[in-house]
Amino acid sequence: MEIVNLNDAPPFTTKDGSEIRELLAYRNSSIRNQSLAEARLPVGASTQEHYHAKTEEIYFITSGQGRMRVEGELAEVKAGDTIAIPPGKKHKLWNTGPVPLTLLCCCAPCYEHSDTFLTE
Repeated sequence: MEIVNLNDAPPFTTKDGSEIRELLAYRNSSIRNQSLAEARLPVGASTQEHYHAKTEEIYFITSGQGRMRVEGELAEVKAGDTIAIPPGKKHKLWNTGPVPLTLLCCCAPCYEHSDTFLTE
């Protein structure tokens, strides 16, 4: 059985500027076809707009609030919201609230810097 505690996962910065803690992926487990990470955006911060050629993503907001843009479509998001991001779709997330914005990010296939293309 493989168990990874969030507090034991080292943080790193993704190509879009997010700080993430990768919980499970091929880099640290027997999982091969997806990855799960927690991302954090400080108050007033945003990611750089980007897309992934191969990877589809699911964002699940666990705390805070923000604004999400996927291919020009804007929506306010908050804790409990889940966002689908298909491959090839440009997306950006802003923290618009008074506390850090945290979310779980599931990627299939696994997140890779090489599949992240900045568009701004």
